[in-house]
Parts: sequence; C-alpha cells; structure tokens
Amino acid sequence: MDNFISNMLYSFFIAFGVMFGACTFAGVGAIINNHPPLKTMLDLASTIKIWAVATALGGTFSSIQVIEEGLLKGEIRLMIKQIVYVLAALFGANIGFNALKLLERCGELWTK
Repeated sequence: MDNFISNMLYSFFIAFGVMFGACTFAGVGAIINNHPPLKTMLDLASTIKIWAVATALGGTFSSIQVIEEGLLKGEIRLMIKQIVYVLAALFGANIGFNALKLLERCGELWTK
C-alpha cells in the first residue's frame, strides 16, 4: 500500500511540475523574445497538458497495456491502480494549469 501511495504522489507531482515548470520557462523565453509572457504561458499550458500526463506515467503504452491486462486477464486490482495513477496525473496537470490561471488573475488585480 505504501508503494501505491508513493507512486500516486509521484504521478501527481511530476505532472504538476511538467506543467508549471515548462510554462514558467516558456514565459522566460517569451520575455527574451519580447512577447507577452503570461499569454505564452497559458497558450502552452493548454497544449501540453496531455504530455504532462504521459510524462508522469512514464509513457502511455505501459498504462494502456496494464489496463488491457486488467480487462482481458481479469486483473482488476492492477487496472484500478493504473486508473488511479492516470487520475492523479490528470489532477496534477490540471492543478498546474489552474495555478497558471491564478497567476493571470493575480496579474489582473495588480494592474488595477
């Protein structure tokens, strides 16, 4: 059980880190290129969310294979674990996206 929770936390934080880190560095690149950083960050965030999930899971093929084994071979426990990992990664990517949206809202408050 301890390994399951550890892997779930890894999935969450890896997806969160990919989203937040990639978008932060894209914002730095936008500043260097004299583009609006927040707009660049939000545009990138909406396009890389699925890649953050795939990165957190270590590649999508292994996840699909485990789910397939769960369905075809009756290993329901493995399938449920993998689905929880996928949901944790989705949740982490979504929280990362929402953190960037929060930055946008804070920026709107600071300019008023």
